[in-house]
Amino acid sequence: MADIRGLAYIVAETTDLAKWRDYAEQVLGMMASTAPDGGLHLKMDERQFRIAVQKGERDAYVATGWEVASKAGFTTAVDALRAAGVEVALGSTALCAKRCVQQLAAFDDPSGNRHEIVWGFQSEFRHFASPVGVARFITGDIGMGHVVLPAVAFEETMRLFCDVLGFGLADMFNFKPAGDAGPTLPIYFLHCNNGRHHSLALAGFPVPSGCVHLMVEVESMPEVGRAMDRMAAHAVPQSSTLGQHTNDKVISFYMKSPSGFDVEYGYGGTVVDWASHITHEFTQVSLWGHDFSVGQKGQQ
Repeated sequence: MADIRGLAYIVAETTDLAKWRDYAEQVLGMMASTAPDGGLHLKMDERQFRIAVQKGERDAYVATGWEVASKAGFTTAVDALRAAGVEVALGSTALCAKRCVQQLAAFDDPSGNRHEIVWGFQSEFRHFASPVGVARFITGDIGMGHVVLPAVAFEETMRLFCDVLGFGLADMFNFKPAGDAGPTLPIYFLHCNNGRHHSLALAGFPVPSGCVHLMVEVESMPEVGRAMDRMAAHAVPQSSTLGQHTNDKVISFYMKSPSGFDVEYGYGGTVVDWASHITHEFTQVSLWGHDFSVGQKGQQ
């Protein structure tokens, strides 16, 4: 079984690199630089990038990068995937250089989401200096945040992540958008080998952009408030009001990225002791706030 240590990076595609650069710098508060391929590297800590944005013909989410600790861990992960019948493509020298890693293995999960397993990041340890004064993002040994991905082949995708890639089930939510009389859409929250409550959630419904949302975390509540002000000042569509989640206790708001998926910008995520955690189903997404109807109104 693989030993995934955290969410390493995500890859997005855009028709407008300038719009993404402005959003990253002036709203998210990340450092943006031009990548060797002409795209963008968005920096939020000592690593060269945590978000790679490539120029393309669509606005969409492209791939999720997962980190293992070593070359041995990489070999174990690739062997586990292949033993499970998953087609794995080893990254070329050029692709590894593009991702700033020693080795890369790419595969699609049963729902069609693209994933990359990597080890050995290159880093010049250049100081992170936000162009709008964000003190720091919470990354390190709990990864860069979390992603929620569509999983139309829900059970098969769950089995891959839990039985092959070693993720554990943190908790569950059964979404009923039409009430008890309508369909139930599962959203399961998965943790890897770190203390973040979830690094991945799988949602049992399709999403046109290829991702429900990406969450990034800052170190204080005032940072969240200032990001809300920047969102309004730059006319970024808001997807949800401020609120606090029941499961990971993050206080956050949601806004639309230039690639069509949401970005959750939050503070205060729980770091879990998995030896004492009890898996449960929660029936309410938030303790307070998080009115997602504001995003729906914005689309009307």
